[in-house]
Amino acid sequence: MANRLFWSIVIPCILPGVINAEEQYDSTYLLKEVIVTARQTSRDIIPVQTLSGEELQRLNSNSIADALRYFSGVQVKDYGGVGGLKTVNIRSMGTNHTGVVYDGVELGNAQNGQIDLGQFSLDNIESLSLYNGQKSEILQPAKDFGAAGTIYMKTRTPVFSEDETYHARVTLRTGSFDLLNPSALVELKLSRKVKASLSAEWVNSSGKYKFRYRRVNPAGELAYDTTAVRQNGDINATRIELNTYGELNSGSWTFKAYNYNSERGVPGAIVNNVWRRGERIWDTNSFVQGRYTGMFGRFTTLNNIKYAFYRTHYVNNDDKQVKIDNLYRQKEVYLSSANEFGITDRWKASASYDFMWNTLDADVYNFVKPDRISQYLSVATALDLERLRIQASVLGSFIHDRIKGQQAPADKHVFSPAVFVNGYPLKNKDFSLRAFFKKSFRMPTFNDLYYADMGNSRLSPENVMQYNAGILYDHNSYSSVLAAARLSADVYYNKVKDKIVAYPKGQQFRWTMLNLGLVDIRGIDITGLLTLNPAKDLYLTFRAQYTFQRAIDITDPSDNYYKDQIPYIPRHSGAAVANAQWKGWNLNYSWIYVGERYNQQENIRYNYTQPWYTSDISFGKDFRIKNTSVRCLIEINNLLSQDYDVILNYPMPKRNYRLTLNVEI
Repeated sequence: MANRLFWSIVIPCILPGVINAEEQYDSTYLLKEVIVTARQTSRDIIPVQTLSGEELQRLNSNSIADALRYFSGVQVKDYGGVGGLKTVNIRSMGTNHTGVVYDGVELGNAQNGQIDLGQFSLDNIESLSLYNGQKSEILQPAKDFGAAGTIYMKTRTPVFSEDETYHARVTLRTGSFDLLNPSALVELKLSRKVKASLSAEWVNSSGKYKFRYRRVNPAGELAYDTTAVRQNGDINATRIELNTYGELNSGSWTFKAYNYNSERGVPGAIVNNVWRRGERIWDTNSFVQGRYTGMFGRFTTLNNIKYAFYRTHYVNNDDKQVKIDNLYRQKEVYLSSANEFGITDRWKASASYDFMWNTLDADVYNFVKPDRISQYLSVATALDLERLRIQASVLGSFIHDRIKGQQAPADKHVFSPAVFVNGYPLKNKDFSLRAFFKKSFRMPTFNDLYYADMGNSRLSPENVMQYNAGILYDHNSYSSVLAAARLSADVYYNKVKDKIVAYPKGQQFRWTMLNLGLVDIRGIDITGLLTLNPAKDLYLTFRAQYTFQRAIDITDPSDNYYKDQIPYIPRHSGAAVANAQWKGWNLNYSWIYVGERYNQQENIRYNYTQPWYTSDISFGKDFRIKNTSVRCLIEINNLLSQDYDVILNYPMPKRNYRLTLNVEI
């Protein structure tokens, strides 16, 4: 079956490229897209990194988490394989300080606070942005002002010409690990002011891949060195998503319905030459959300409503551990109203209120069935003085927990201020200076506080102080060889009080929680983008990023790990992407590097985790057959077949392949 799929994709890719080798490609469109992206981000008062359009699709990425590796200041925790858990940490502040916003509404998980970004496909994503601090808009839900860093995912919005009524796209992917990944997208023009899209996807993979397992003991002697096949990493998942867009005389509205179902194995840690195979998870994540934007002169209102239901069934049949069969059900209701008023053409003010109710139930003996009412109130203002832009906000967070049969923690009332400044010393605004200060607050999750095997009801909430100063050079040209150039550098200092850290406790699904006390984080983020047009129809794009981070525990001078780097945070990391386009042909090379780390609090040889890097390459061709657009793509990931672990004892795949055929009408 794999051979048939291979030739069914490769043959259609090769023949049209040979027959239509001289076919002209709309290269002007590609250049325009790169320029628009750069110019848009240059106007942001707050540091932002963006991948969108063709650039996003060219990356060798299976999911949102894979694409985020190309942003500076980001650490992705990846437990391996197609179905392995993937979470993101920004500037060493922890996954729970990272907000993930999907089409304007933040995704939630009150149970453990972690959003598994491996569950989200790039198939229908139009743009992916990462903001440090908060978004460069004061018209946003109050809760969005609370995150220390935020990822914004925006789905593709249908765009129709006057005589078009529908678009359709079918994509088929196959490759290593017995991967079969078809998807489809249909966009409909229901009326002059109403459009809709329906997206569906299926992912099936055995998750089996070879890896090298090599370990030495503390004395430096070789303990294990073998090659094995990763087990229990299979996944069978479906995603279906409905989006509706409407235009009004004085605004717009959107509606989204989303459902994700999966059954997957949990590939356990490889410890002492034991390959665990007993853990499995069934996930059902569903939500509906609506969004209304109204514009009435100088007044703009933005209102969101959402209901979400998450169901997780966890089973552990490992003979060497306690048998477990638990069902968790999580519900969320979210209401938000954000309102902005233009005091003058250059001065705006806003006020937002959010209400959120979360509850968690489980068939666990003596489970406390917590529920939480969270209310957020924010006020913000923005001033644009042409060469100086200022944004300030204050967020009030009011948290009330209730638990069954026990005394709940005291209510939390916290106020979090933020100030952002951006200046343009040059008239053409190619060069800008920026700085911000922000305080963030993070309440412990239900698992942190109440779960029997891992919870710690005495956990203190986290508080983060963020300081950032940076420069940006952003130049675009429509006539020279140098089409676009962008260089940014940010120096930052974060101080986290009572930082909550989770460590695996034998099983990937369960964790041990503790407060580290004080964590001192200092870092530098550098990003660069260069687009060249050296010849007709030839475009070369280079993107690179580098991050230095010193994230140390400064809680208690008497601790053995005092001033040691906190677990899994590298001092040095970076990525680079090189892309060449010519008449529809596309060659893309990407490189990712993560420096040495320590997997426990003490920075000793026994806890040392080696640095790793990977090289990925892809080659594709875009062409048209009458009114049909076709894209063929061949990808080779981990080109040099490196052996590496992102998380200790969770080996990643060696060299692997993927083929993609995309047809759109």
